[in-house]
Amino acid sequence: MNFTELKLKDKLLDAISYMGFETPTPIQEIVIPIILENKDLIACAQTGTGKTGAFVLPILNKLIGKKDSGIDTLIIVPTRELAIQIEQQIQGFSYFVPAESAAVYGGGNGNDWESELQAFKNGADIIIATPGRLLSHLNLGNVKFKNLKHLILDEADRMLDMGFIDDIQKIISYLPKQHQTLMFSATMPKSIRLLAQKILHNPEEISLSMSTPADGIDQKAYLIFDEQKEKVLIHILAEHKHYDSIIIFTSTKSKISEIVRSLNRNGLPAHGISSNLDQAKREEVLRNFKSKKIRILVATDVMSRGIDVKEINLVINYDVPHDAEDYVHRVGRTARVNAKGEAITLVTQKEMYKLKNIERLIKASIPKIQLPDHFGEVPSWEEQHIKSLKKRKFSNNKRFSRANSKEKS
Repeated sequence: MNFTELKLKDKLLDAISYMGFETPTPIQEIVIPIILENKDLIACAQTGTGKTGAFVLPILNKLIGKKDSGIDTLIIVPTRELAIQIEQQIQGFSYFVPAESAAVYGGGNGNDWESELQAFKNGADIIIATPGRLLSHLNLGNVKFKNLKHLILDEADRMLDMGFIDDIQKIISYLPKQHQTLMFSATMPKSIRLLAQKILHNPEEISLSMSTPADGIDQKAYLIFDEQKEKVLIHILAEHKHYDSIIIFTSTKSKISEIVRSLNRNGLPAHGISSNLDQAKREEVLRNFKSKKIRILVATDVMSRGIDVKEINLVINYDVPHDAEDYVHRVGRTARVNAKGEAITLVTQKEMYKLKNIERLIKASIPKIQLPDHFGEVPSWEEQHIKSLKKRKFSNNKRFSRANSKEKS
């Protein structure tokens, strides 16, 4: 299938061609017709599948020839980075389409607030906003949605994880009752389904490759002692000197600076990015990473859904993520849109159960790689697996024994 078969207008097809896209991704083939038919939608698709284009393209198609004024579409996202990323894609796709868009997010300066006010006043066609910042404007009466026709919730599962459920419901109370609602989520937990039942009307439901990494990702894991992490990380980077785009994910902001200092000491220039940096600095770091001026970037899980960089060669999980779904988002930064990529996870003894949870979620065993002999002794995967089974059996027996004691008493 090509984009012409999706019945998009010529101006938009010209913009798509200008940006170098030739054929739609599977999610775009399915979703674009549904949105053009004005149906509500709940869609589950992993990162890197062309999800943003799936909702941006039909919205822009509808905006061609728009006659009424005011905000037509509201896109709610969990992070500033994602708001900026979507706004940039809209700017590219709307190259030949007269559509105005604005990103609304916190963490900036007074000038950002003023530019947001101006966008509301002038009636930008598309607003991409984080929940907290948008609520601040709504509470002050700065924005009106009387002509709104489309509400899009992107990364809905992440917004619920971050505690935005009440904010989202309050924002929806400001919107006209009649509008099309589109919900996109990389995972589909019960909380997402409950929210969908509240805000969607007879939605179409699609699910593509739910909670599984892309096929093009070469996944590996090293079982190591905690004190070996730094040396193993440097070893991995030395083995991948030819890679020009690498992300290292850690579970806490405090570890970012430690990892960056360690790499710099060993002659490996690296930069960290987290919410501790002001917005201007974060944007600068991301720009330099996208342009390959920064080769190694260290980040947290919050950033795993906000980084949209093509041709990332390698993702390294310095820590195994606590939530199995976060593993999917981390490694989803590589192998974007049918490309190839590599993901390596460092696993300590106390993190083994997290890796098992990941393998259950993705329904696949991640290959375990043996370190070279010069690293000395490392934990035995087989021994640790047996210990884990014995511990689980002992725990189950203990619970069974307590239950019997209660029954007898």
